[in-house]
Amino acid sequence: MRFLAMFGAMCAAFMALPAAAAEDDFNVWGGQFVFVDIDEEGDWFVRAEAQERLTQDADRLGQLLLRSFVGYRLNAKTTIGGGYAYILTDPVGPTQINEHRTYQEATFTLIDNGRGLRLTSRNRFEQRFFEEGGDTGLRYRNQIQLRAPISEQNSLVLYTEPFVGVNETRFNRGGVAVWRNFAGVSVPLAEGVSFTPGYLNQYVVRDGEDRMDHIMDLGVTARF
Repeated sequence: MRFLAMFGAMCAAFMALPAAAAEDDFNVWGGQFVFVDIDEEGDWFVRAEAQERLTQDADRLGQLLLRSFVGYRLNAKTTIGGGYAYILTDPVGPTQINEHRTYQEATFTLIDNGRGLRLTSRNRFEQRFFEEGGDTGLRYRNQIQLRAPISEQNSLVLYTEPFVGVNETRFNRGGVAVWRNFAGVSVPLAEGVSFTPGYLNQYVVRDGEDRMDHIMDLGVTARF
């Protein structure tokens, strides 16, 4: 499990940031993800997702995300596509923020041993538009995810994902603005349906004190 050790070391290195440098918050995030093939060959597919994020010690709905995607499988190891997302952010105090986002995505399988061990790289480039004004924000995200079988049915899921602002706008921080690290277990619920509970650590860079979110992440994925 050399790849598992390397991946874990990478996540641990980031999470070793001084805790005193950040304000902490506990969140509960729910997510529903649906994948549907739309041609007989299985090359084209659509993905729809909804995410509900309870913030401020999981006391209120701080963010709602709705995202769609149309993808094409170039081959067994490469997928490309694009989509649209709407994000409502409702922080305590400041005004609600309504974001419309277009994005392009390419996912590469870096390792697949045919026995359940997979390492993938999802590359997403986003264009962020806000009803509250400001220039278009540009952001790049690279999620490196490892899936490793831990039993006949269940798999360990780990990922790390930095969010890098390409430009600086009113609502889009330039440089590394967010970094997420996740550890969870994928459990099958039915044919084509899985549940992945886990811990997500999110570090948010801010002008004042940074914030670290400790998140109970609960995702359900269905594939048809």
